[in-house]
Amino acid sequence: MLIGQKVTVLGAGVAGLTVARALALRGAEVTVLEQAAEITEVGAGLQISPNGACVLKALGLEGAMEAAGTRAEAVELWDGGSGTRVLRLDVGKLQPVAPYRFVHRADLIDLLAVGAREAGVQIRLLQRIDKVVLGAHPPRIVTAQGAEVECGLLIGADGLHSRLREALNGAVAPFFTHHAAWRTVIPAEPGIAPVAQVFMGAGRHLVSYPLRGGTLRNIVAVEERHRWVEESWSLRDDPMGLRIAFRDFCPTVRGWLEQVEDPYLWGLFRHPVAKRWQASGPEAGGWGAAILGDAAHPTLPFLAQGAVMALEDAWVLAEALASHDTPAAGLAAYQQRREARAARVVDAATRNARHYHLAGLPRAVAHLGLRAAGAVAPGRLLGKFDWLYGYDVTG
Repeated sequence: MLIGQKVTVLGAGVAGLTVARALALRGAEVTVLEQAAEITEVGAGLQISPNGACVLKALGLEGAMEAAGTRAEAVELWDGGSGTRVLRLDVGKLQPVAPYRFVHRADLIDLLAVGAREAGVQIRLLQRIDKVVLGAHPPRIVTAQGAEVECGLLIGADGLHSRLREALNGAVAPFFTHHAAWRTVIPAEPGIAPVAQVFMGAGRHLVSYPLRGGTLRNIVAVEERHRWVEESWSLRDDPMGLRIAFRDFCPTVRGWLEQVEDPYLWGLFRHPVAKRWQASGPEAGGWGAAILGDAAHPTLPFLAQGAVMALEDAWVLAEALASHDTPAAGLAAYQQRREARAARVVDAATRNARHYHLAGLPRAVAHLGLRAAGAVAPGRLLGKFDWLYGYDVTG
């Protein structure tokens, strides 16, 4: 039922651009509204596991992703203090549909924007939305200039502070997890391996992997702290704070951090998975509204699934709307298919923080167990992630 359907998408991030292309390829007339002056992302890396890469493949973007990303061989866990490896998981073998890749966030946004425009999507910049109004009639968006626009089908891909999520669920205050994260990129050494390394320590951990053909090294470092930190992707920090936080880590990590010049810092907050992802009405032709990605189910960055869940959502939402006779039926099917999986991923990511930050005897016992399991049955350990990486929403 998407042929000729007018759709408005709020936000030109990973979720918004992906759902825009997915809808346009199915015949919808899609307009994306983005508040920024240009489609851009500050420097940071993303891990696109096979469950997300299969969506890019199904949308005809596999070649662009192959050019932009780096195929991953493994994810390794290391003891941050001693610098000894605890466990290696060969994710390069996790390629039932599409390979595991590392990609610069800006490069992913670029290829998605190109893909959206190629499919006929219109992208309008400098479109700040102050409010979304839902009721008995089709949804209306209120711009910063006070203009009101009625939408037949409205998709909220507008992130953590989604106006549409608030209209659907009311305002909900997130809570500070007492974790803060730095992210930055540095020049990579020649011959850097296509491996994600997680250096674990008491109350903190650091993740690193290559970007852009091995020319850059991505770094995300997380510290438990009681001092409140703003929930913002654009807050900058003195690199000395990052170095001090990891001063007792191994020389490899300290050497990387000595090269950091301008890190970003953001506070990690827990937002509940939205109870209501969609709404619809009985008007002739039908109208509807739905949220996806971080607007529906923000997740902590301890499982590298934030962008991947947005990709999965986008495919399922477009497919559900295209395969049902009414927006109401399609939107209901979308939430029903996605809600439990999203909640499971959010919960798994939250638990990972505790696993990475063990101290003292529990840490020693856990590392010993991981080393033994990795030596005896590495395939079984990797198989524990089949529910996550082996999931193909397109199949």
